[in-house]
Amino acid sequence: MCSFNEADWTELSIKAEASGADALELNLSCPHGMGERGMGLACGQIPDMVEQISRWVRNAVKLPFFIKLTPNITDITAIAKAAKLGGADGCSAINTVQGLMGLKADATAWPAVGEEKRTTYGGVSGNATRPMALRAISEIAKKIPDFPILGIGGIDSGEVALQFLQAGATVLQICSSVQNQDFTLIDDYCTSLKALLYLKANPPPVNGAFWDGQSPPTPVHQKGKPVVHLTGVGKKLGFFGPYQRERDITLAGIRSEKGALWDAEQGAVAVCPSNDGPNEAPKVADIIGAALPRIGTYNQLDNKQQKVALINDDMCINCGKCYMTCADSGYQAIKFDKDTHLPHVNDDCTGCTLCVSVCPIIDCITMEPKKIPHVIKRGTQETVYAHALSQCQ
Repeated sequence: MCSFNEADWTELSIKAEASGADALELNLSCPHGMGERGMGLACGQIPDMVEQISRWVRNAVKLPFFIKLTPNITDITAIAKAAKLGGADGCSAINTVQGLMGLKADATAWPAVGEEKRTTYGGVSGNATRPMALRAISEIAKKIPDFPILGIGGIDSGEVALQFLQAGATVLQICSSVQNQDFTLIDDYCTSLKALLYLKANPPPVNGAFWDGQSPPTPVHQKGKPVVHLTGVGKKLGFFGPYQRERDITLAGIRSEKGALWDAEQGAVAVCPSNDGPNEAPKVADIIGAALPRIGTYNQLDNKQQKVALINDDMCINCGKCYMTCADSGYQAIKFDKDTHLPHVNDDCTGCTLCVSVCPIIDCITMEPKKIPHVIKRGTQETVYAHALSQCQ
């Protein structure tokens, strides 16, 4: 990293090549005070400068080199295109996002420097940057095909590594996760990624289509314990107070009739066809950019395929979070029973998924295809009353 100076870039590149480096990464995006010194971010936000620096380095060395891109720009693909025009072999996306970490009650920041407790804007890294990284990588991969991308930004598992590869990254970089633990987690991520690739070709024999990577479908449970779904009792029974007592009495009667070891019948399972042996797992190269055909503009989405929320009463813990968020931030599409404390979704649901985002029980609320016409209630129409002699007449 240096300023916009040909001699400096040439000298640094030649020295790095002579030291035995396999490749170079040009940091044109560091936000930690470098912009004020004419380096890092100051060079990486202007396409012409990125292209010129790339040409200087390309003329100086034969090593492959990558331009590290800043997300602190309107269109990151413009910088990536400039890097390619200048002769770069690829790009790294993304560097940290400028931010201010926080302020205390006395208006001082953390971190603060010196007795004056001054601070400045710095680069935010880790999981918080992941959505921005996935967007940047996918945009570059779609607009500049066959331009290698070193994916960076919140990779903390093999599952997330798979996301970055499917978004178009060719190679992955990991930093914050190592800082939070140590280098041994790289072995964990590699093992996890291998398992995910294996499962793509060899899904679990039971309900394999419903697995999400290495995660099986969520079983119906009540606070972690198996749930007996009671049918034929004529009403819904909650899991507290008199409803729990009635549930216990009902279950005791069923077990008295069917035996003490009786348990709820398990739902039908989808058994995958057995194979003589394991299928060959796809290679990493086979999944790079796999998600790109599904990523596009808003106008490419089919607004006719609407979904609505469906709440599983057997998993609901009656907390009311879904009701509250829908009442104050949605379309008042959830009613909360005053006696059973069970929420019920009505026809006003627009499929916004606010309830899903706040529900503390994973998969208690799912989004299912909407079967009725999609009509959104925008409130009551305003009625204006005017005096007989008013100009409105």
